[in-house]
Amino acid sequence: MVIIDYFLSLGSTVFVPLVLILIGIILGQGILRAVRSGITVGIGFIGLNLAISLISNTLEPAVNQIVERFSFNLTVLDIGSGAAAGVAFSTVIGALIIPAVFILNVILLLVGFTKTMNIDIFNYSHYAFTGAVVHLMTGSIPLGIAASLIQATWSLLSADYSAKQVQEAVGVEGISIPQGYASSTVPLFTILDKIYDRIPLLRDSKLDLSYLQGRIGMFGDPTIIGAALGAILALLAGYNFAEGTNLVMGVVAIMILFPRMVKIIVEGLLPISNSAKSFFNKHFQGKEVYIGLDSALTLGLPTTQIVGTMLIPITLILAVILPGNKVLPLGDLAFAAFFTCMATIIHKGNILKTILSGIINMVGILYIASWFAPYFSELAAKSGAVSIQSQTTALWNGNVFDFIIAKLGGMGAIGIGILIIGTIPLGLYVKKVSSEKEKIYKEKVN
Repeated sequence: MVIIDYFLSLGSTVFVPLVLILIGIILGQGILRAVRSGITVGIGFIGLNLAISLISNTLEPAVNQIVERFSFNLTVLDIGSGAAAGVAFSTVIGALIIPAVFILNVILLLVGFTKTMNIDIFNYSHYAFTGAVVHLMTGSIPLGIAASLIQATWSLLSADYSAKQVQEAVGVEGISIPQGYASSTVPLFTILDKIYDRIPLLRDSKLDLSYLQGRIGMFGDPTIIGAALGAILALLAGYNFAEGTNLVMGVVAIMILFPRMVKIIVEGLLPISNSAKSFFNKHFQGKEVYIGLDSALTLGLPTTQIVGTMLIPITLILAVILPGNKVLPLGDLAFAAFFTCMATIIHKGNILKTILSGIINMVGILYIASWFAPYFSELAAKSGAVSIQSQTTALWNGNVFDFIIAKLGGMGAIGIGILIIGTIPLGLYVKKVSSEKEKIYKEKVN
């Protein structure tokens, strides 16, 4: 644990490159090339973190101003994913989860139950939260750990299922997205995509960025779209000219910087991806292993940024009008792009489908986050993050995997047993579908 804690303390911009350098050397990339690839990815993630901090510095004040201006009367405060992850890792389950999930991942990889090696250790916090809630409900640490491991397994299966779509969208082979929240949205967005295919208006829609630019020219450019969205947010926030123009520039910068930073990450990942392909073709008859990465890698897709920004005012409206919702979206709202990033990939960049799916997903997020509020508030109070009187949650908690596992896990051993038994056929189904997707993907590439 001391060694793990030390490496985690280095931060993702150091830890992830170190892991990738090690992987590159194992795959026969050569020490210097592996070091170059790992450092390039690290530089990309530093740039991505700077862009994410721009979201925090630019959009969060606007969100706070909109909430204050319209006096939304909601009783449960969204304290944001950063604080929520801290609460999750501060629990008993959180202290045990990193080695437990890592060991499980290696075992599942060796037996062929998954193709993904999840090196996005910082996002194990989602599994820690689910396990902590089950522990809180049942009083059993083993059941809490079991719940965490089940969610980790579901995330790996979801990553396998969507891997080829992610690779095609991002432009890098051999990667997947097992991140705790993004992976949980794949089933919903996949089902919605099939429903949209039955609706002529949506099935025939070609409303992606290229289509917009072809129809309305420069008005479809990300810079112009970003400026328009920034201006709308500035008006809602009641900003003066100086504040408004700063917000507009910030939103435009977000639209432009994310794709540029992702390109740097891709530049570092491509040599590792090519080495992995050669290594597994040579030693394992072409067997694939995916490197599981953070969903931030997908934020460079223009549709994600456009829809993510549009969802900010839409989510505030939903929070007010939805009966039974108690959550005031605040801490996580500026990061709405993270909640819809997989919709962009599943819907192949279609803006209309992605915004519809984003709205439907946000409805679920608000209700699930409301349901988790009492449990999260108790965990947060125990960790010292908030006072015992406060009712808090995070949009980050509005995770359908968390909800299903916590509901069944709260039943005790019977519920956990049902989840384990259900995971086996799920894994077999994903393996079958993934193989079919792989064949289609190879045909496209060739």
